Amino acid sequence: MNTMTDAAGKVQGWAFCRAAHVRQRAKELLQEESAQGTTEYAILVGVLVVIAIIAIVAFKGKVQDLWNAISEGINSL
Repeated sequence: MNTMTDAAGKVQGWAFCRAAHVRQRAKELLQEESAQGTTEYAILVGVLVVIAIIAIVAFKGKVQDLWNAISEGINSL
C-alpha cells in the first residue's frame, strides 16, 4: 500500500510540475505575440508616415495654392 501511495505522490508531483511548465510556456507565448503585434503596428505607422510625407511633397504646390485662395477669401471679408 505504501508503494501505491508513493507512486501516486510521484505522479501527482510530476503532473503539478508539468502543469506549471505549461502555464509558464503559455505566458511566454502570449508575451511573444504581444511583442509581434506591437512590431506590426510600428511598421504600419512607419509606412503611413512615409505615405503622408510623399503625399505632402507631391501635392505641395496644389495645397499651397488652395491655402492662398482660402487666405485671400478670408482677408477680403
